Amino acid sequence: MPTPSLASWPIRRLTLHDQAACADLSEDRGWPREEHKWGFLLTAGKGYGIDDPEGGLVSACVVTEYGPQEPALAAVGMVLVAGRHARQGVGRRLMRHVVSAMGTTPLTLHATPNGRPLYEELGFKVTGRAEMVCGRFTPGGPEPEVTTRAATAEDLTAILSLDEQVFGSDRTHIVTRLPAFADQLRVAEDGGRIIGYAAAWPNMDTHVVGPLIARDTSVAKALIASLAAHTDRPLRTDIDVRHEDLLAWVKERGLQSVAFNAVMTYGIAELPGDWSRRFAPVTVAAG
Repeated sequence: MPTPSLASWPIRRLTLHDQAACADLSEDRGWPREEHKWGFLLTAGKGYGIDDPEGGLVSACVVTEYGPQEPALAAVGMVLVAGRHARQGVGRRLMRHVVSAMGTTPLTLHATPNGRPLYEELGFKVTGRAEMVCGRFTPGGPEPEVTTRAATAEDLTAILSLDEQVFGSDRTHIVTRLPAFADQLRVAEDGGRIIGYAAAWPNMDTHVVGPLIARDTSVAKALIASLAAHTDRPLRTDIDVRHEDLLAWVKERGLQSVAFNAVMTYGIAELPGDWSRRFAPVTVAAG
């Protein structure tokens, strides 16, 4: 149980002004600072945190809501507690606050093995699994015969339409931020029709591939190969384990398994949308 003083410290909304403090908290727990990602999440979503009277943050997390008006789904991510306050119930308190604040909105998150017991205690259920892979992509073998190119402003309407079909909810506020957030945004075409899209955004010394939306595995492969061809950084992404063929393919080309996360939901039996065309999230923190 938290000490009385710790239990009384207020939970507040975070803003972009807290970006450096959030990055400090990441570093405190041995995570990369990821300031670029924190900035994206704090502007596209809602941050919650507890201040340490001695400076910095005791705890933080971000909630990203989806839906045109009332949220139809919300993703919880970047749940962190400073090392000096670990195992005192702070993370549980912050998560209970988030669950309460979101009311009847269904929630989802990607849980590490360490975080999973807390989320199960709060009522989250495991509904899937994602594998993080990372490494230098090495071209080889027959490449998919799919046309890919850099996205343009004229593609936005088609990208948003496809994304909503596949994701199962409107995420205009995420997709429209991708051109500024990502170093690459590419589309796949068939007969002039967009059948997939993917972004690669900078995170420390890697490029994270996400989102990755594609008609089928061959289109997903083509998009990853096209992103890899335009960067000299290692690639990192989190792929739904049901996409076994894609995971085998990226491993054959140099990416290695790093970790597995449980995909969990609260208030909904499974995620909306079409998982067969949803290969990787923007980031596991935002679903």
